[in-house]
Amino acid sequence: MREPALGLRSGSLSARRGAAIPAPRPAGGWAPLPVAVAPPSAGDALTRCWQPPFPLDLARTLGVHRRGRGDPAYQTDAAGAAWRTSLTPDGPGTLRVYVVPGGAGAAGTPGPAGAAGTPGPAGAAGTPGPAGAAGTPGPAGAAATPGPVGATGATGARPVVHAMAWGPGAAWLLASLPGLLGADDDPSRFEPVHPLVKEMFRVHPGLRIARSARVFEALIPAVLEQKVVGAEATRAWRLLLLKFGDLPPGPAPRGMRVCPPPRTWVRIPSWEWHRAGVELVRARTIIGAARVAHRLEEIATMPSAEADRRLRSLSGIGPWTSAEIRQRACGDADAVSVGDYHLPSIVGWALTGQKVDDAGMLQLLAPYAGHRHRAARLLVLSGMGPPRRGPRNAPRDYRRI
Repeated sequence: MREPALGLRSGSLSARRGAAIPAPRPAGGWAPLPVAVAPPSAGDALTRCWQPPFPLDLARTLGVHRRGRGDPAYQTDAAGAAWRTSLTPDGPGTLRVYVVPGGAGAAGTPGPAGAAGTPGPAGAAGTPGPAGAAGTPGPAGAAATPGPVGATGATGARPVVHAMAWGPGAAWLLASLPGLLGADDDPSRFEPVHPLVKEMFRVHPGLRIARSARVFEALIPAVLEQKVVGAEATRAWRLLLLKFGDLPPGPAPRGMRVCPPPRTWVRIPSWEWHRAGVELVRARTIIGAARVAHRLEEIATMPSAEADRRLRSLSGIGPWTSAEIRQRACGDADAVSVGDYHLPSIVGWALTGQKVDDAGMLQLLAPYAGHRHRAARLLVLSGMGPPRRGPRNAPRDYRRI
């Protein structure tokens, strides 16, 4: 099941019959760090504490970047923290992100010199005093590492995001952390017109449409997911990263890799694509995009329509792939995955009780102009898909051809 990705291929979504029963979750969707699990030592890591001014569901907001359980670029640890690797403009980096309730671990010791972040108000960062006491402000530019449970600061009761980053790209990852968690998303103008959408919007206040600002990294798995089942696409992504990806900096979980640079993707020989189960058409699309990757990164700050035009100017990139890339790299809340195998049926069934095609889906989502992707994600979260009447499509294995 790949609900967060909304890259729905055959057999990738298990739709339930009947009304969805939402599991109880804390307000805002945060998952507190278990006290018994200690975070890794900061060591040479840069650190940052950030308190979002909105409810945040970390798993569903950040989890769209995870490509299957064995994704070498995205893992979770026993503490519930998310680990993510990325090839930033400054070089490779490893990011660890977790959320704690406000007040628990909000104060701590300042990070190393040059750590990313800005100093908070008095008591937000610094050396912790006795249990329950506020700390003193850290130096300018330093960020706090988590303090003991019970330490207090000027954070109130809202959840606090704690991030640690390693490698040449650490400062870039921490600087872009708010955007990665949806700070640039604005759902204030989203006005549900269907009762189900309204209810899911109420149940999931922490769902944000976030942006990674790394276009080529979003493009590769999107192309691998073209016209194949989810298991086939995630297998190819995993095999290619394990074979050609670089070891991540810092104490990343075993088996993680950093996405290779574009020049590496251009040089992958044909037999390695074949071993990964990727046929020539998808391989050529990725290689062609790699040759102009520097131009593709520019779309992260472009208007939606202009970004779509530039992406679709590439051979092998159509409306579905463009939407999947813009959803993740640009945080485009209006990018609908037209051409998806399952999405039109889910939208139609949830809103009208019958399946529709792409045109019917766009008509149903028309009242949500500017937020059509947000509405589609909420409908997927509802679980109100059509009943299954046959077996899932089996993954093809090009390696046997």
